[in-house]
Amino acid sequence: MASEHVHQLSDATFKEDVLDSQIPVLVDFWAEWCGPCRMVGPIVEELAEDYAGKLKVGKLNVDENRATAGQFGIRSIPTLLIFKDGKVVEQIVGYQPKAAFKTKIDGVL
Repeated sequence: MASEHVHQLSDATFKEDVLDSQIPVLVDFWAEWCGPCRMVGPIVEELAEDYAGKLKVGKLNVDENRATAGQFGIRSIPTLLIFKDGKVVEQIVGYQPKAAFKTKIDGVL
């Protein structure tokens, strides 16, 4: 079950939802068929709730949104990027424990 704090992103909404955001944004680049992506999913939802109001969290399905995935050079998934003021400031590739995500996020906020 998806958290109400996690935004579903698309090529069409990426600029408005992420690049123009007033607060930092964590974007989970994922796909249905990706096992590690499914492992990261619940962590991403917990982070969205933990940082509600301070960090926007979104998921972008790379199979459905190839333009955005290509624009940011996503080669393997899961890849999570943290954007601040429209720029990538952190990158996390592959499955990591929740503490690793929190360390990166706290460094940005």
